[in-house]
Amino acid sequence: MHLSDFVLIAVALFAGAQNALAGGGSFLTFPALLYVGLDPRAANITSAIALFPGQITTSLAGRSLVSGAAGLSVAKLFWISLIGGALGAILLLATPVSVFTHLVPYLVMFATVVFAWGSFFQKSRPADAAPRVSPRGAAIIQFFIAIYGGYFGGGIGILMLAALTAAGLAVRNAGATKNLLAGVMNAAAVVLFIWRTHVDWRIVFYVAIAAIIGGQFGVFLLRRINEVLLRIGITAIGAALTIGLFIRA
Repeated sequence: MHLSDFVLIAVALFAGAQNALAGGGSFLTFPALLYVGLDPRAANITSAIALFPGQITTSLAGRSLVSGAAGLSVAKLFWISLIGGALGAILLLATPVSVFTHLVPYLVMFATVVFAWGSFFQKSRPADAAPRVSPRGAAIIQFFIAIYGGYFGGGIGILMLAALTAAGLAVRNAGATKNLLAGVMNAAAVVLFIWRTHVDWRIVFYVAIAAIIGGQFGVFLLRRINEVLLRIGITAIGAALTIGLFIRA
């Protein structure tokens, strides 16, 4: 193994844990894959494929916390995410990624602000209160998030956490549901990427194994960490991602 392989493994461990908690793991693996010599498009595709097994194991580990939102069942959110993810992957294979990449810092910043506002500045609401988003609104939002997830995916977890908490889910349930839906939308993209592109499976193997291990630790934290600390941590991750993306832009 080369030094670059150890760098990838270390980065993927953190990426797997970050995906389980708040998302944004691809913002760690993407630059790491550029570091080992992949071009941006190949790095984006390789990151999506390599993080996918970790998303599956993470969603299975937290499945007891998964819930529907805003009147939409888990099954409906599943199909919305699958179809949207497939459309996003088709767009990525057909068009340059540069224009959409420039939007990412603004999307992550917006999602972080929405999540922070809902977590710390909104008045507390009864557990049985109606969600802020209608079923139709929640479906449309999730569909466009899924398209974005299949196309690039950076910050997808922050966006879904913002949407799911606005739809009425507690942050812990939103985190687990986000993990499941991220894996679903990525599944369609991964199938298309494997079918239509060349993949360096040695790199995928290293990153995938490390991301699975990191993801299990992330689920451990998701189940046990204090709710307020979890909200603070998610907001801090979103803020750090936003700053890093604007610096890189």
